[in-house]
Amino acid sequence: MALKGLNLFTSSRSSLTCTYKCGNACLGECDNPSNNSYFGDRFTTPLSRRTALRAGGLSVVAVGGSAALAACSGDGAGPGDSEGNAGAGKTTDAKVELTSAEGMQFEAVEPNTKDEVVVPKGYEQSVLIAWGDPVIEGAPEFDVDKQSAEAAEKQFGFNNDFAGLIEHPDNPERLVYMCSHEYTTEPMMFPDYDPENPTEEQVKIGWAGHGHTILEVSKVGDTGELKREFGPLNRRITATTPFQLVGPAKGSDLVKTKADPKGETVSGTLNNCSGGVTPWNTMLSGEENFDQYFAAGDIKDEKAKKSLERFGIEDKETARKWERFDDRFDCSKEPNEPNRFGWIVEINPLDPTSTPVKHTALGRFKHEAGNIHIADDGTVVCYSGDDSRFEYIYKFISTKKYEEGNIEHNLSILDHGTLYVAVMEGNSPEDEIDGSGVLPEDGAFDGKGKWVKLLTSDTENNKFESHVDGFSAEEVAIFTREAADKVGATKMDRPEDIQVHPDSHKVYVALTNNSYRGATGENAKKNKEDAKEWAPVKENKNGMVMEIEDDHAGESFTWNLFLVCGDPNEANTYFGGFDKSKVSPISCPDNLAFDNHGNLWITTDGNALDSNDGLYAVTTSGDTRGELKCFLTVPAGAETCGPIVDDDRVMVNVQHPGEADDATFDAATSHWPDGGKTTPRPAVVVVWKDGKIGVN
Repeated sequence: MALKGLNLFTSSRSSLTCTYKCGNACLGECDNPSNNSYFGDRFTTPLSRRTALRAGGLSVVAVGGSAALAACSGDGAGPGDSEGNAGAGKTTDAKVELTSAEGMQFEAVEPNTKDEVVVPKGYEQSVLIAWGDPVIEGAPEFDVDKQSAEAAEKQFGFNNDFAGLIEHPDNPERLVYMCSHEYTTEPMMFPDYDPENPTEEQVKIGWAGHGHTILEVSKVGDTGELKREFGPLNRRITATTPFQLVGPAKGSDLVKTKADPKGETVSGTLNNCSGGVTPWNTMLSGEENFDQYFAAGDIKDEKAKKSLERFGIEDKETARKWERFDDRFDCSKEPNEPNRFGWIVEINPLDPTSTPVKHTALGRFKHEAGNIHIADDGTVVCYSGDDSRFEYIYKFISTKKYEEGNIEHNLSILDHGTLYVAVMEGNSPEDEIDGSGVLPEDGAFDGKGKWVKLLTSDTENNKFESHVDGFSAEEVAIFTREAADKVGATKMDRPEDIQVHPDSHKVYVALTNNSYRGATGENAKKNKEDAKEWAPVKENKNGMVMEIEDDHAGESFTWNLFLVCGDPNEANTYFGGFDKSKVSPISCPDNLAFDNHGNLWITTDGNALDSNDGLYAVTTSGDTRGELKCFLTVPAGAETCGPIVDDDRVMVNVQHPGEADDATFDAATSHWPDGGKTTPRPAVVVVWKDGKIGVN
């Protein structure tokens, strides 16, 4: 299967990354064929006037534009001032000098294309673990020329994405690190790889490279540094580890296969992207671009074929050719196997003998994230996005209450409750949203919304209720996208990570990009809708961050655009009303996290601004609301994932370093993290300083 050309307009992702990360979803047709209203089409209900704009009084907010970063020009000047100051230390406007909030007091890293992790002055860094390093005691040290499936099942997997860090239950000097391994890039893994004819051993190494790692780590003195350790909690979960289906889809005829005639046990998990750590110390992980692993083959069942097409499963063979070695990846032989993926999985890292589960009450789609908020009465609310263009935002409201310390009870919470999808409205007349980026008359892009019921689950009593006409409960669970289509869910621009602020309890949503909105030229046929209020010009290449005030356990909310990302030198960006001459450029927001001061930290994926991806911090409230600064950048070709931020350290996952259009195993464009002429390896980076992170 030849690599397709890179869509340079969309982002800096290479064709290699597009092929193996998402199955070229960024170049293909939109999976959503429905005619239900786009996000901006629902802007009919007036709300109270908002005065969200402060310093400088923005008159234009737009997405798109083609300006190059000043920081990438020959003189090296950055977007802040002629000296390249991107807003470190103090910021100013015409009236008052403002000091960066606690947690934000570091010198911003300038845009760059270096083959290294760049951190602020005064900070140190180290690699905690990289692809192939031993996780299970007895596993061999990594040797790229001596790989085996047996060894890989005990070593750190490939392309680590989501990450969490929790206290060790028995040793105060240790912590428990956990992460997902989203996908494998076989041409960068094997010196003799033939994409048209992979070997069985290479395929099995790829299976082992997927999944999750649980790892005990030790603290290094009084620093924030961490070291990997062997311990009884260490564990690898792969594409062949048994998972239990729980909830409304369990036992359905739609999930039964020859290998699992009862429809209860799934072999493995695939393409695990972002997730969340629950208050009961388990890991949630979303199965995202699972479609790319399944060959449509010559499937005859038209109903099954249509369902597969809703996820883009149409190619007769896949890039990895797994279907040659296991029939379950051939839909003409096992048409139900894809229905067993696309769930949120839950793993108990403190019980290495436990069987992980797939929570079917949370719906099936390309899950990005699974983050928990506990309402005042103990109700558990789980937010998740469907990371594709023109797809939806979901939440689940539990009927069971959270009980602190009762792990057995808490492990069943996500099987009891109601799944909702978001429907939104805006507060401006349509004629004020003309695609030019001019602000509507009320001076803000904002609106309100409601959560529409899809499915209620009571797994304990085996009672499940569909709220969608024409769908049974199990059909809503398995064909969640189609059910959401039918109730008129609001189409979004790749909703990725969703996080709830620890203090204000506002919900923040990363909307990565969508070059198809209002597209013309070659992409015109892929255009689903024109520019609307929340995306005021065509072809969103840099993304946005939305801020939602939600009635968490209820059915109503309001929203506004907190960030419209891009080059702050351009009029087509917005940073919470903050002085744009004092912020860093940012493009394609992906994963989110909060520090102990309430600042939002954002990773990027596919920076469209001629710079490496990075990790950014932004203040969400107070006089410096919207001050955004780059904390670190990752090596060329890499994506920044899995941010963890506390007072002692910052951690990120560096995914797919060195992946470029012209990169091969023998001609790598990166040699990070080992240097020299070594093969680039995805890895975990720990950053720390003498004192608290982001505090002078």
